[in-house]
Amino acid sequence: MIKTQKGKTYHVKDLKLFKQGKYNVQLAEKNMLSLMHLRTRYVKERPFQNLRIGVNLCVTKETAVLVETLVAGGAKISLCSSNPMATQDDVAAYLASQDSIQVWAYKNESLDDFTKFLTKVSNFKPHIIIDDGGDLTAKIHHKFPTIAKSIIGGCEETTIGITRINNMSKQNILQFPVIAVNDTKTKKLVDNYYGTGQSTIDGIMRTTNTLFAGKVVVVSGYGPCGKGVSMISRGLGANVIVTEVNPFRALEAVYDGYRVMPISKAVLEGDIYITVTGNKNVIRFEHVKQMKRGSILANSGHYDYEIDVKNIYKNCKKIINIREYVEECWIDEKNYVYILSKGRVVNLSGAEGNPSEIMSTSFLGQCLACEYLLKMRGNLPKELIRFPEEMDKKIAQIQINSMNVEIDVLNEELDKESENIKK
Repeated sequence: MIKTQKGKTYHVKDLKLFKQGKYNVQLAEKNMLSLMHLRTRYVKERPFQNLRIGVNLCVTKETAVLVETLVAGGAKISLCSSNPMATQDDVAAYLASQDSIQVWAYKNESLDDFTKFLTKVSNFKPHIIIDDGGDLTAKIHHKFPTIAKSIIGGCEETTIGITRINNMSKQNILQFPVIAVNDTKTKKLVDNYYGTGQSTIDGIMRTTNTLFAGKVVVVSGYGPCGKGVSMISRGLGANVIVTEVNPFRALEAVYDGYRVMPISKAVLEGDIYITVTGNKNVIRFEHVKQMKRGSILANSGHYDYEIDVKNIYKNCKKIINIREYVEECWIDEKNYVYILSKGRVVNLSGAEGNPSEIMSTSFLGQCLACEYLLKMRGNLPKELIRFPEEMDKKIAQIQINSMNVEIDVLNEELDKESENIKK
């Protein structure tokens, strides 16, 4: 049984962990120079003065740097975790000890508490929400419609969240504009490709200590995350197979030098299976039955339904908890597979999520999106809003400046030619 500490403004595992959390947040700050640059401006300008911001993100040291940056800009924060297994308890304790921040999160939350914490943030009556997966947006619309009508706008940073919110928009039930932060070029390149690619493999390595070199790794989904996972796997010496439903993505994978085949064929060859699709039941019991003895199954998509773990558990002969986040599922008397993190995000449960430098770029997008919502208050339609291209360029510029990278500038003649082409 998990014992937690409760208060008027927090529900965390143990407030005594705050000192270690503080050290970890300070470590993250040293690697998040672009976001710290933005914080310097926020201290002077206070763009979020007297605003309440509801945040539903994985409670990591990087998220803590984002939250404190928003607080530096004058905001009051109510924070819950977007995934029951993704909280860093020391960081949650550190944030809970700070003024202007409510924290509702602990690692391995019960589903009841996960739902309760979304309600806590909803009752905060936020002016702006920052969402991850669309759960907070959905909760406020379904349970607190009056609060939804008073919200200035929101931001969403995941593919599955964008899909959910876009469906709400099409059904004309969305009560406020939502900025599609996930769809920025910088987010897809830095966070999805490099960040998720590295952190997913990190999560598998930490939980299993397996060697990738010489293994056959099956990657389901060849969007930006799948591309990153495939790239890192191949860099470690693995033979990568890609499964896809999109012909364009499949073509990309072929031209990138990977084998492409249906999952029904890939299950006969793979040693490690990684899902990054956003779709349901990509790997099912019918597939697991055909896998090699000791195959490893991991999901890095937001929700726990890409691998049909419920049905796999139901049909297994026995399940042995080998170590934290590793379950040995016996298909029959001779064959078993390993399921990591109960099919939830392995990069955040088994490891620490994306590197700090990566999240600095992503959270620049969240901050600038919040500023844009305030600037355009009352003038945006109640639908999914594309992130302005100029702001995307600004994120890239701030990031390369923090890396001490210099780039060229078009001379006057070429600059005029570019403008003529645009016209």
